Amino acid sequence: MHSPSNFLEACYNAAMPSRRGNLLLAGAELRDPTFAQTVTLLVEHNREGALGLVLNRPTQTPVAEVWLQVEIDSPCQHDGLLYHGGPCKGPLMVLHTDMNYSQIQVTKEIYFTNDAEDVQWLLEHQGDRIRCFIGYAGWGPDQLEAELDGGSWIVTPADHAQIFESRDEQWFDLLQQINPAQAAILRNPGIVPPDPTLN
Repeated sequence: MHSPSNFLEACYNAAMPSRRGNLLLAGAELRDPTFAQTVTLLVEHNREGALGLVLNRPTQTPVAEVWLQVEIDSPCQHDGLLYHGGPCKGPLMVLHTDMNYSQIQVTKEIYFTNDAEDVQWLLEHQGDRIRCFIGYAGWGPDQLEAELDGGSWIVTPADHAQIFESRDEQWFDLLQQINPAQAAILRNPGIVPPDPTLN
């Protein structure tokens, strides 16, 4: 028989569905420059908190410049650029499509790892089916839920193309799919009178 604490923990976990594998689209009212107009993939989400990687903040830094972080002597075989995954400092992290070199299965076909040997193999063999990050977005217990309740984020399922095929207007394109009316207002702010009584 389960102890009361184990039973309550199981109930808590059952009541809190994981949003792992979803995209967090910054709400139009989110003004924090760290996350304004960002698209963030939730890599992990459980009762301990959440970890995400911002997909639409590329840097001009080649992966080779941080290769020493994985502590492997061989030269870097990947000529791609790093992405700034968020404000929290972390190791070199990789999203990819090979389940044999993964620590977390994020979606049906997307995986995550920061293991040094796995990262080395992936950079040598995955070609364009890989994205490398420095930094991540992190939330403590119940923090993300509070932000969702406050309207800071819009949640939508992720797919392969959204993760690996960058577009300059990725945030706006997704907003247009989810809420065309709001996207139209942002694109053409003049369609909303400055005085609401004029509506």
